[in-house]
Amino acid sequence: MDARSDRPTSVNLTLVGRSYAPTETYRVSAAKIAEMAAATGAAHPAHTDADAARELGYDDVVAPPTFAVVVAQRAEQAYIADPESGIDFSRVVHAEERFTHHRPIVAGDLLRTTVHVDAVTERAGIAMVSTRAEIADDAGAPVATVRSTLAVRGEGR
Repeated sequence: MDARSDRPTSVNLTLVGRSYAPTETYRVSAAKIAEMAAATGAAHPAHTDADAARELGYDDVVAPPTFAVVVAQRAEQAYIADPESGIDFSRVVHAEERFTHHRPIVAGDLLRTTVHVDAVTERAGIAMVSTRAEIADDAGAPVATVRSTLAVRGEGR
């Protein structure tokens, strides 16, 4: 075993349990929904055609389920960029993403996100960082919960 593999990462374990206040409001646009639909191969017309979305009961185009990651990752930057976090983003690999949707995201939504640092586990020079992004609308009603796990390599890995 290489001695470097037992070196702890620089991720600050004391931040587990910390929450990062709601980010600035994210205005969901039809253009961003269309970009995500194209990028993920979500071909349903309700993602790009407001009339098709209205026929399904939505006020405007509806985002593919994975769109929540766009909002969550913007908010996670508050934690990742926090100098106290100890996270060097150049050493980060995205390990896992899970979504719980409370309602669909549609164009025109105004969303705010609170990020929670749920766990940091270190093994063999890699920190597994688990966060939870709670996305709410402008009335404070839950929209989606995005749980992410990032693998942060220590130096020399």
